Amino acid sequence: MGHDEAVTPERLRDPSAAVPATAKVLIVDDETALASVIGSYFTRDGYDVSFAHDGPAAVELARQVRPDLVLLDLMLPGFDGIEVCRQVRGFSDAYILMLTARGDDVDKVVGLSVGADDYVVKPASPRELLARAAAMLRRPRALPGRAGGEPAEEPARELGDLRLDPLARTVTVGGRPVELTRTEFDLLAVLTARPRAAFSRRQLIDEVWGSDWFGDEHLVDVHIGHLRRKLGDDPAAPRYIRTVRGVGYGLAATTP
Repeated sequence: MGHDEAVTPERLRDPSAAVPATAKVLIVDDETALASVIGSYFTRDGYDVSFAHDGPAAVELARQVRPDLVLLDLMLPGFDGIEVCRQVRGFSDAYILMLTARGDDVDKVVGLSVGADDYVVKPASPRELLARAAAMLRRPRALPGRAGGEPAEEPARELGDLRLDPLARTVTVGGRPVELTRTEFDLLAVLTARPRAAFSRRQLIDEVWGSDWFGDEHLVDVHIGHLRRKLGDDPAAPRYIRTVRGVGYGLAATTP
């Protein structure tokens, strides 16, 4: 991680971006001094902060504290951030924000493919990390686009052999459960809410990540690719998710 010496905790405060005092953040970085600096900013903004400095400790602490957000560096002793992400995804739907080396597209793609929700390129200032964290934690836990805290009663959506239950947050294909991350589920929920619509990347980002999200919009492509793989969908002959040339994505007209 990196930090901006000119940025102070007071300058980072933004009442409109406040998070509940109970929001838990796990910061995973082997640079202990730097992690402590970043943690102090998060603490001042009302987060409950924990630290881990190697791969095995990160997984164990994630089990213990059940964080809402994991800020995860890729380069760690023990095992790397990719393996941490893979293992944490086995028991947690916490948001995972990965820190990657500048221009290392392979790490970004692999990180997202094993369940990370977003990435930040290092060095990242506390201002950017706090903004990304706040944007993630403001995302609704229920169906995207719903106002308020409690999800509305809504029947399951059945499109051929694809079934999505917005309230239970479950997906099945041909009766077989499909395990999705929160981000993958939210993307599919947006698409199935309007099965005839074609969505641009920006529209999907606004619905799933929030209108205040900033970064590389091709993040959507990676998550869609991972979602297709889990659904057993072939992009060359899509049964569920189609690519709309010049626009983005929508449900396939041939959904079985």
